[in-house]
Amino acid sequence: MSAAARAPEEAPHVPVLLQPLLKAVAPVSGTWIDGTLGAGGYARGLLDAGADHVIGIDQDPEAHELALDWIGPYAPRMTLIEGNFAQMDEVAEGVDGVVLDLGVSSMQLDQAERGFSFMKDGPLDMRMAQEGESAADLVNDLPEAALADLLYIYGEERASRRIAKAIVKARAEASIASTLQLAEIIEACLPRAKPGQSHPATRSFQALRIAVNDEYGALWQGLMAAERVLKPGGMLAVVTFHSVEDRMVKRFLQARGGKQARANRYAPETEAPAVQFELISRKAIAPDATELAANPRARSAKLRVARRTEVPAGEIDARDIAMPDWKGGR
Repeated sequence: MSAAARAPEEAPHVPVLLQPLLKAVAPVSGTWIDGTLGAGGYARGLLDAGADHVIGIDQDPEAHELALDWIGPYAPRMTLIEGNFAQMDEVAEGVDGVVLDLGVSSMQLDQAERGFSFMKDGPLDMRMAQEGESAADLVNDLPEAALADLLYIYGEERASRRIAKAIVKARAEASIASTLQLAEIIEACLPRAKPGQSHPATRSFQALRIAVNDEYGALWQGLMAAERVLKPGGMLAVVTFHSVEDRMVKRFLQARGGKQARANRYAPETEAPAVQFELISRKAIAPDATELAANPRARSAKLRVARRTEVPAGEIDARDIAMPDWKGGR
């Protein structure tokens, strides 16, 4: 959808946890990377709070098109880069801060033609970068066992085998091409959701989106890239929206902050490791009642913030941050 064609009610949404984030990283100054530009809410918030320059990175071409609506007054202090935040250290060095807002954005969910939402009919796509393998490709091509593994590992869907079986049966008659078509298949083989419960297709759609966009792999690589690109004293702020992402960020910061618990409490203590990050708060920061009332989509959001030390950057094994590993059975 072009910037000119958007209706007024589709104006950019207020970013989740923006004010707590700005408070946690204050004072804001220097050069920052907004690794998930989206509608530009965090980038503008950082610039308004005192950042000298913001590098906005997003793999979605529509995020860059959307920027035409708001970048005018900020243009001299903004650099836009189309790409994945996992490679942020290839476009900058020695920055003062990095902000990551993970998962699918509101503007992507609200556009039926992007195929992210089971609430609106559209092509079964889900590609943030609008290239490569789509959700329809996975749903129609994966063997039943591999599809069940994907739904269970990436979506934590307990009924993954039942859903995979129903999908394979349905696609034998005709290819599954639309979001509502897939949602109806999932709904038909699960109990009806009770009031207050999430839609039966929520976990399956989440799993497919994560697989299509390699979101966990990008997060793992992106956290290491942030460690490399931040200068000593630089701030890392990450907003997550579900438990797996938050667990990955938490364990990364624990490992890099020297707070990782020993696997065996009876084992002798070893020398404390050098720490790449100083944790700003032990617990994740959640939205307050005011923000939740204004934006119900913020209910599952968590913010974690850390400050970069002078210790050289390094590598970390994906297993050490509990990254789910789905091989696709291929």
